[in-house]
Amino acid sequence: MTKQPDAVPARGRELPHPDPDAIRLGDVLHALADPVRLSVVSALAADGGELACSEIELPVTRSTCTHHYRVLRESGVLRQIYRGTAKMNQLRRKDLDDRFPGLLDSVLAAAAGEGSGG
Repeated sequence: MTKQPDAVPARGRELPHPDPDAIRLGDVLHALADPVRLSVVSALAADGGELACSEIELPVTRSTCTHHYRVLRESGVLRQIYRGTAKMNQLRRKDLDDRFPGLLDSVLAAAAGEGSGG
């Protein structure tokens, strides 16, 4: 009897995400420092649920969008899952709040203040 590998995903379209305890402050701050990525996070925070990539309008090419979403996912800021052909995005608010209390709310408030000219 041959042993099956432990790390084989149940479906071929699962994406890797860092465990909550592996999320690093520097990675999160780097991800949130970009205005395009911050607009994605703001949209997800305002929605409170899941949004498809196509539901968030960004002023960049599709390949650049893919890059921004990957940075957000790999830093632990959002979770991405496939639902059919759509890639759904959800803010990892609880993980971020548990790891870095108040950080996400502070960044979102500051971003909203900048956007309103304040």
